[in-house]
Amino acid sequence: MINKQFAIRYSSLKPQFDNLVIKCKSIRQFKQVHAQIIVHEGFLPHETSLPELCRLASFCAISPHGNLFYAKTIFDQQPNPTVQLYNALVRGFSASPTQPQEAIFLFRQMLRNGVGPNNMTFPFVIKSCTLSSSIEFGILVHTHILKCGFESDFYVQSSLIKFYADAKRLPSAKKLFDVHPERDIVCWNSMVDAYVKSGHMDLARQVFDQMPHRDVISWNSMINGYGIAGNLDEAKRLFDQMPERNIVSWNSMLAGYVKCGNVEDALRIFRHMPYRDVVSWNAMLACYAQNGKPNETLALFDEMKLAGIRVDETTVVSVLSAIGQLGVLDKGLHLYLYISEQGININLIVGTALIDMYVKCGNITEASKIFNSMQTKDILAWNTMLIGMGMHGYAKDAQNLFKQMQKEGMAPNDMTFVGMLIAFCHAGMIKEGQELLSSMEGAYGVEPKVEHYGCVIDLLSRGGRLEEALDLIRKMPVEPNAYIWGALLGGCKIHGNAQVAEAVGKYLLDLEPQHGGRYILLSNIYAEAKNWDDARMMRDLMEAKGAAKVAGLSVIESEDGRDCKEYIYHK
Repeated sequence: MINKQFAIRYSSLKPQFDNLVIKCKSIRQFKQVHAQIIVHEGFLPHETSLPELCRLASFCAISPHGNLFYAKTIFDQQPNPTVQLYNALVRGFSASPTQPQEAIFLFRQMLRNGVGPNNMTFPFVIKSCTLSSSIEFGILVHTHILKCGFESDFYVQSSLIKFYADAKRLPSAKKLFDVHPERDIVCWNSMVDAYVKSGHMDLARQVFDQMPHRDVISWNSMINGYGIAGNLDEAKRLFDQMPERNIVSWNSMLAGYVKCGNVEDALRIFRHMPYRDVVSWNAMLACYAQNGKPNETLALFDEMKLAGIRVDETTVVSVLSAIGQLGVLDKGLHLYLYISEQGININLIVGTALIDMYVKCGNITEASKIFNSMQTKDILAWNTMLIGMGMHGYAKDAQNLFKQMQKEGMAPNDMTFVGMLIAFCHAGMIKEGQELLSSMEGAYGVEPKVEHYGCVIDLLSRGGRLEEALDLIRKMPVEPNAYIWGALLGGCKIHGNAQVAEAVGKYLLDLEPQHGGRYILLSNIYAEAKNWDDARMMRDLMEAKGAAKVAGLSVIESEDGRDCKEYIYHK
């Protein structure tokens, strides 16, 4: 029984605690409020303390400034949690990128403890099933929704449509959509989004056109879908028809141009945006970096900093790519310092981008330092380091790294073997390259592809073993491409073998009749063999075919014939 004096004191303090909880901006502040609840006279010994702690736990679970695990600690201390407290924890864990399955455990606990879920519980449980790929359990939750009579709730219905769509069960999603004639905008948008994500833009458009009314989300879904599908004309048509646009609308249109490599239109959209967020800047930076415009990438990065936009991991990945393309190590070192100053986390993606930048700038030592400092490494990180070592002549180091990755349980893939074969090629290790190619499928379960054969043929050709290279081409289970014939022809040039070059040239010219460089190379091989008639014939044939001739093309070789570079001069 609460005495009258405490009841008065409690009623005057309750609004104060509510206000404090709402205004919490850090986990430290949540803990301070929790401490006040615990130590305040009369709070814990009385039943009125439970709602305060439940409210604190709820806010802590869903607030961006809270902490799920601290909220769970408070939750675990409650003898009889309410459905509202369960919902808050379920909602919090459903948004967790690492532990969405915790929401499913809480839902099962609710049922065991006889706490009836309501319409606010199910959408977040369904979301957790999607994130944790618990498809079968999600179907069981759907059954429970029918049992509880919440199947007509708009938010529950929308979450189920999204669940079945993400599970690639579009017929089930469409059946849910069709069974309820009364639908709100959320249900319509969920169905549009389901078709968009599955790539069925024709079906998405049918639903979009049937919508009684559309909001900005409806338009954005369609624009984004057309952008992903590469249908930029239709995306732009819808974009121009939109009654209102938000930042997502502009970013979706921009992303479509970026995906298709349309730098000019991407820049036009970017410059016309009424305002830009970090996503907009990152999209334009990626567009430049991915389309061979490194100088423009660095200039835009400087503009971004001047605009006061806080850079993130995605930003620095594009900038690192641009620096690697230019090979300007000093800029890479400055960016690395900038990353540290800004407190940007060197996660797996940033770490791999740093390795790639150092490798392309020729600094294998710094690339190795970054690689060795990374706590977790995926196959891309291993391959980037391995290929870098191979490209710069560290074949033995590449071999050691190849052994290390297997010891650490990382299975090699196609690109791993390309990297190793490149390393052997640059080091002239013919025997090792042949052995690796022959063991790929049997020892590692990776079937050799045309790229792998190409590396070994290049290796044999550079080593002067042209007949072996030609024999390997004949035995290949895949069709040889222009690169393979070109590698063999390059070997003929290095070793002055006009006889093999003539046989190879016929295949190569059939594959690339408009490649002027092939005719010139063959002509030069004939000329070096003092076969002037065939040399002149190649030049005449090139003109007759209308093959493009690169102005001022010359090939410079090192003394051992291993390193060949093409230099293009202006007329």
